[in-house]
Amino acid sequence: MRRIQVDLGNRSYPIVIGSGILEGIAGLCAEAGFPVRSPLLIVSDSAVAPLYLANLESRLKAGGYTVVSHVIPSGEASKSLTVYEEVMTTAISAGLDRSSAVLALGGGVVGDLAGFVAATYMRGIGFLQIPTTILAHDSSVGGKVAVNHPLAKNMIGAFYQPKMVVYDLNTLKSLPPRQVRSGLAEVIKHGLILDRDFAYWCRDHAAELLDLEPEALGYALERGCAIKADVVGEDEREHGLRAILNLGHTIGHAVEAVGGYGTFLHGEAISIGMAGSALLAAKLGRSRSLYEETVSMLSALELPTRLPAEYGEEDIIEAMMHDKKFKEGRITFIVPDEIGAVSIVDGIEESAVREVIRQLKEEGSPW
Repeated sequence: MRRIQVDLGNRSYPIVIGSGILEGIAGLCAEAGFPVRSPLLIVSDSAVAPLYLANLESRLKAGGYTVVSHVIPSGEASKSLTVYEEVMTTAISAGLDRSSAVLALGGGVVGDLAGFVAATYMRGIGFLQIPTTILAHDSSVGGKVAVNHPLAKNMIGAFYQPKMVVYDLNTLKSLPPRQVRSGLAEVIKHGLILDRDFAYWCRDHAAELLDLEPEALGYALERGCAIKADVVGEDEREHGLRAILNLGHTIGHAVEAVGGYGTFLHGEAISIGMAGSALLAAKLGRSRSLYEETVSMLSALELPTRLPAEYGEEDIIEAMMHDKKFKEGRITFIVPDEIGAVSIVDGIEESAVREVIRQLKEEGSPW
């Protein structure tokens, strides 16, 4: 079992990573400070619940807990105010109290939604993340919880830290290949922003990662979580440094929105965004080879780096205008300086972004 500490003073919490550790979930909930006298609410989705929910409920009940569950439809569309209200109704009907906790069993959508429920129920109750996707190694750490608005992703949310993250690697075995690839986009992102050696390690071990080879995957997730934990420990509420975790997200979120949050998986959209950020870096004077290196790493993990031809430039710009980083015709971008180092660049002109979008739609090399 691997343990990583997210250091946030009195809000610090551990990330526990290992195979089969959900068998001891009742003990982990007790360690997290959840008393058996208060009901627990498990939020899961229609893809994950049939695989793991019954066993989780059984383990918790055997440990003395009262458990109620709410299963949402799988997919980004469930990160909505409508579904949020439905989960809240379950929590109120079940009599959750101030000592209760919400357990998020699933990927990033479940974690974001369940975390927002926990943050707002009785003005905040306990929260425990149980990620079941590779992608959620990123979203489950750091306390960003939210739901989407039809005009923008994650516009309604809060910073609300879990009491613990419990990452059972056995749950990853059921992931379809596309979900594996999507999750690895966020893994390599951590190398691209802060750890050059790790980024190249991900490229060199792409085959093992895509095959979910346990030792390689365990190391990759531990390193990715550790990088995220270090950044969050320095800047919990994104006043400065934490923004670097958004590499690729400015374009990526717009790509998701234009596709109706259903065409591209999150990691796929972020991969396109990271390629776009590398293109922008060249326009700002960084080495042009940075783009080729970035694309080679993403391609090794079988991730997309181009926009479909049918994606309209105006549609993407319009989606970006709803981004929290867009102000007065200019936007803040996370721009790579080299592999393993990035800068936060304010005031990027819309014209430069438009050119990047056009190049992302072109076939072949952009040079």
